[in-house]
Amino acid sequence: MDFNSLLAALHDSTEVFTIQDIVLTITLSFALSLIIGWIYKITHRGVSYSQSYVQTLVMMAMVVGIVMLIIGSNIARAFTLVGALSIVRFRNAVKETRDVGYIFFAMAIGMACGTRFYLLAVTATLVIAALIWVMDRYDFFSKEAAVQLLKIRLPSDMTYRGLFDETFRRYVDRYDLVAMETVLAGTLTELVYSVELKRNAEVEAFLRELGELNQNNKVVLVTGQQEVDL
Repeated sequence: MDFNSLLAALHDSTEVFTIQDIVLTITLSFALSLIIGWIYKITHRGVSYSQSYVQTLVMMAMVVGIVMLIIGSNIARAFTLVGALSIVRFRNAVKETRDVGYIFFAMAIGMACGTRFYLLAVTATLVIAALIWVMDRYDFFSKEAAVQLLKIRLPSDMTYRGLFDETFRRYVDRYDLVAMETVLAGTLTELVYSVELKRNAEVEAFLRELGELNQNNKVVLVTGQQEVDL
């Protein structure tokens, strides 16, 4: 079989789409997923930003686009791909719930490109990205009182019940004990509180008083409870 016959055979086996479809699907899904990655980067908050995650979003959009080209309107092929992909197992935990939304965002855009709904892909990317930016810019659904984590260490033989009540009364609007554990081979007890400080509370004085009560052991106030692990 000569080279021309090979090209003709390849063309016959992929007659449902052309080279232009392949190039356009990959290029458009890449360009649109760059917008998704950019909006994720500028709206991300916290300490868990991952460059590899953003690059994975771009990769995912392109791969899903190609998968949709392969499936086309062939139901048997779709079930075959589902069975093949079902053996894949992902062990990386998603650190933020909003990251799941971006995964579906990239997949949806890749699917739109792969099924050749190009106008839908472009419009959806621009509109959704703009709405995400608006929600971040105007801080939708934020609470007026900032919730913070307070970690206090004290000797294991010291009773913590009622120890900090007076200090909390003067500096904190609301507090809840969310965790307690022993550290340093059981010599210390670490208490983790969820607290909402009063509007004009002096943080330095608050921490200083707590230090006097726990015999100057470690006291840590962490801003943004939702951004850290206990």
